[in-house]
Parts: sequence; C-alpha cells; structure tokens
Amino acid sequence: MMPSEQQSHDQHRDPLSCVIYELSALVLNLLRSPPTPVPAKISAVGFAWLMLGISVSLMLCGSVTFFLGFMLMPWVLGLLMFFYVAGIVSTISMLGRSILCYAMAPPSPTKGIT
Repeated sequence: MMPSEQQSHDQHRDPLSCVIYELSALVLNLLRSPPTPVPAKISAVGFAWLMLGISVSLMLCGSVTFFLGFMLMPWVLGLLMFFYVAGIVSTISMLGRSILCYAMAPPSPTKGIT
C-alpha cells in the first residue's frame, strides 16, 4: 500500500471517525427514505386508545406534580416562617436603635431669639 492509502485507511479505523461516518450514513438513509403514508381516518378503537393514553398520562403527571408539591410544602412554609421572623426581628431592631439613638443623642444647641 502507498502511504496516502495507508493514512486514509487508518483514519477510518479511528473510533470517532467511524462513529461520525455511521451517524452521517444513518441520517442520510433517513432523509432518503420515502415518508410513510398517513392513514386517512382513524378507527373508533384507535381513538379510544388515544384518549385512554392521554388520560393516563395526564393522571400520572398530575400525581407526580401533587406529590412534589406535597413534599415541598413544609420547606416553603418553613422558609415563609423564617423570613417572617427575620422581618419581625429586623423591625424590632430598627425601632430599638432609633429609640436608643434618640435618647443618647446630645441635645442640639438652640439659638436664642434676640
């Protein structure tokens, strides 16, 4: 084999290039395949199965959402109570500071009216 043929043959042995080659071949085959014909009408049984599948998926998603909300509600209530208490403490602290600072402030000099 010639050196250029050896290099091109070694490139196809590289795992990454093989994966890219296979993936591109798969995509091209999918693009070339003719589209499958869509049936013109659906039977009553098919429609019933479709509605059953939709309702089951909605029930499962609703159950999962309810479970997550049920499990997270104590955390939400705990954070709400924590921020409520922090707000009360902050308000009391500001009130106390304003009262103490007012009581400890030196009297302001008043100018006599002459």
